[in-house]
Amino acid sequence: MNGVLPPGLQWAQMQAEHLEAVCALERRAHAHPWSEQLFYDSLHAGHQAQLLLCDGGTPAVEAQPVEALQPALRVPDGRLLLGYFVAQTLLDEVHLYNLAVARARQGWGGLLLQRLVAAAQAQGAQTLWLEVRASNQPALALYRRAGFESVATRRGYYPAAGGAREDALVLRLCLQPLRLTSAQLEPAA
Repeated sequence: MNGVLPPGLQWAQMQAEHLEAVCALERRAHAHPWSEQLFYDSLHAGHQAQLLLCDGGTPAVEAQPVEALQPALRVPDGRLLLGYFVAQTLLDEVHLYNLAVARARQGWGGLLLQRLVAAAQAQGAQTLWLEVRASNQPALALYRRAGFESVATRRGYYPAAGGAREDALVLRLCLQPLRLTSAQLEPAA
């Protein structure tokens, strides 16, 4: 994980002003999306909430037309929302609650996970946890590539079509402590 973003991509803290675009992406990404109120409550509670944005004409999104993502996924300053995550730190654990990307198989989910892992390590977290639908094969592949392991199943955890319920797999990533050099520990001049 090198933490370097491709040209034209930026990180931003999710703010209330971003929620229109976030909710538009959430509705595209999930059959049972979070409400705007749930995102707002997460922000108000101080959960980690990061956006992956692009300024438009970047190689990261040129492979396919950006027009398919516009205008609903534009944040107020005009940048395009590519993805986001919401997570919470509890003692020495981080719990990933939500992650979505505007287009699959672009590497954006991996960038979001890298960002979350780096933040978790910087906070001294030892473990990163999440639940994922048992049927969500693209997400499972992403999480397994990142080193997550399945440790439990929550039966009937998620709502499914027709009033049914779907199992969730509980995944865990054991984090290595972030190793800081003495130069990184010295105060900035």
